[in-house]
Amino acid sequence: MFVGITNSPRDYAWGSTTAIAGLLGYVPSGTAEAELWLGAHSGSPSVITDPEQVGGHRTLLEWIQAAPAEALGTALAAPADPSAPVQPRLPFLLKILAAAGPLSLQAHPTSERARIGFGLENEAGLPQGAPDRNYRDPFHKPELIFALSDTFEALCGFRDLVQIRGILGELRALDVASDNPQPGALDALERHLLGGDALRDSVDWLLRDGRGGDSGEVAWLVERVVALAESAADLAESGAILDFPLELATVRDLARAYPGDPGIVISLLTNRVSLKRGEVLYLPAGNIHAYLFGLGVELMAASDNVLRGGLSPKHIDVDELLEVLDFTPLPVPYLSPVVSSPGVSEYRPDVDDFVLVHIAAEAVPVSQAGVPMRQFTLTGPAIAICTAGGFLVAGAGSSVPLNRGESIYITPDEGMLTFAGVGEVFLATTP
Repeated sequence: MFVGITNSPRDYAWGSTTAIAGLLGYVPSGTAEAELWLGAHSGSPSVITDPEQVGGHRTLLEWIQAAPAEALGTALAAPADPSAPVQPRLPFLLKILAAAGPLSLQAHPTSERARIGFGLENEAGLPQGAPDRNYRDPFHKPELIFALSDTFEALCGFRDLVQIRGILGELRALDVASDNPQPGALDALERHLLGGDALRDSVDWLLRDGRGGDSGEVAWLVERVVALAESAADLAESGAILDFPLELATVRDLARAYPGDPGIVISLLTNRVSLKRGEVLYLPAGNIHAYLFGLGVELMAASDNVLRGGLSPKHIDVDELLEVLDFTPLPVPYLSPVVSSPGVSEYRPDVDDFVLVHIAAEAVPVSQAGVPMRQFTLTGPAIAICTAGGFLVAGAGSSVPLNRGESIYITPDEGMLTFAGVGEVFLATTP
């Protein structure tokens, strides 16, 4: 079954006023449009365009709860452990994300940590919507981002200590060249970077001391790093060559959005990434990250569990964040596709919650007869959104037109899908 779905973008302050509307071809609302959610998450479940098609249910969440076998298929409707307290659910959430400014530094827990944390907070009597609650459900939240804009800017994972010391060296050179050198501010950071657990100790210190307001070493360090980054901009304009211009530019951008926040310095401990259109990052449990600017397709496990680490006025639980973070310096976690057939690229991370399929077809020359056709075989329920052009989508039992800006939910009994047309579609499903 093909079921038309829609939703209204979330109006988070960091969202773009034009990017999602420009991608999907509708008139901008005039307010920030940050994320368009397509899925059955209770925070913003997709609206069914023709409720009569599914027994009168208005949202995808209502339909799944009322008829899980029909909506999800038998594999997801009948979990392996019938005694599990979790009801049948769609395990993924597809989003169109448009960042006009930086999001918070954050990380997500493993499945085990999420189950433990959720249980402990329930036992403690913390209300589900409490602002100081870390775990709103018992699920992990791995995610990936596919860049749709020409560049998509992000922070992702901790960088190698050698590189961090290189950044610190450049800051020291800028400090020495300044009218009022203040090496003591940088000395404090270097002391923490010399320990046996340098990254953990540094993040711990930056977040705990940095919550003390305008006093303390971290406040001084943040102020000094921002001042040195500003001086670097002036030097670059005069033709000076810098080793870390992008990192220092990020400091300036973050300081404008979150003045005085210790996350400004934490950004220098992380990989600074510029994705080109079509590149994908995969963010597993424990990966520290922050999206800075750009338009992309985000696919994640359907969870609300976020541990914040700066660049946010929201609750930061330093102890729990330190338990969740993976402090191992690693290369940027790009995710390469498996090209299963021409025009069909599959992004398959090492989790059971989701797969992203990118379907693209260009117009054939006039001299060639026919319409481009792309095929993909479902192994679970799916959601598809068309971001360019238009297709006729056909399965085992029915077919439906899918044009730019439209989205559909697809039940797994449709089996092999054929996309006939020209344009671009993103399809989220289960492995």
